[in-house]
Amino acid sequence: MKQIVKILTLLLAVSAVWIGLLQTSTIPESYTWLLPLYLIVSLGCYGLLMVGIDLMNFPTCPQEALFLQQDIVEAREFLKKKGVDVGSD
Repeated sequence: MKQIVKILTLLLAVSAVWIGLLQTSTIPESYTWLLPLYLIVSLGCYGLLMVGIDLMNFPTCPQEALFLQQDIVEAREFLKKKGVDVGSD
């Protein structure tokens, strides 16, 4: 619930700035109507940047990989006991 309040507060603040820019003619009106589009594009670029950075810094966990391999072996054995063909190793 707290996250939604933060998002709504941010949205309200951006809307207030946008409406303020529309009412005062500090920025030409033709540019002001494009500000929401610029905001959406900027947020999309920021999101892609964060995903890219997180992928570059993705940690490797060799111990977790071993646990996963053990789980796969156990699952194959279980399925073979049930009569399911799981393919070759």
